Amino acid sequence: MAEASESGGRRGPFLVVGLGNPGLEYLWTPHNAGFMAIDRIARQEGVVVQNRRCRATTATCRMAGREVVLAKPETFMNLSGASVAALVREFEADPARDLLVIYDELDLALGSFKIRERGSPAGHNGARSVTSALGSQEWLRLRIGVGSNLPPEAVAAGGGKRPGRDYLLSPMRKAELTVLDEVLDRVATATRRIIEDGPGPAMNEFNRRERNGPAEQ
Repeated sequence: MAEASESGGRRGPFLVVGLGNPGLEYLWTPHNAGFMAIDRIARQEGVVVQNRRCRATTATCRMAGREVVLAKPETFMNLSGASVAALVREFEADPARDLLVIYDELDLALGSFKIRERGSPAGHNGARSVTSALGSQEWLRLRIGVGSNLPPEAVAAGGGKRPGRDYLLSPMRKAELTVLDEVLDRVATATRRIIEDGPGPAMNEFNRRERNGPAEQ
């Protein structure tokens, strides 16, 4: 149901979409950090992401006084944009104002996250699919760091390259999940801040905090 905006126009729900791959085999992999974030937000809001629409499982709740649709695309990561675009059409959302996409980022260290209002996909297939489907890079994203802190000898053994596909699609170790678990709570808090006050204040608060380190919250 649409809500009235301050300007008196139509205001639909805010869309929060987490990217990942459906299926038990991918449940605890780094590439599913976006799915984990949606599940954490849903749990805190007392809803279950189980409805099916727009090629995604969804739930509806209210956050910061606004209707919010939480969604996990079932299209697999590389085709995430098909579901995101369908949700945008279904709810007549403005991707630049009413959409937040949450996904994993190998270039950010595990234990951190960063909010950006726009930008290139930077090699992330899910983000690339969203950009292609929307025809724009103007959409808000929250990237959860899953970069592995490998010792130098492990990097050298891999030809000097960072871990890639195999790492992203392999189950995380218990210690890694413990770090990610704490990050997901901060991601949920940042999401509420975005919905309540907009991306600018959220970036000022959380991006600075992440640069200084989680210990300085």
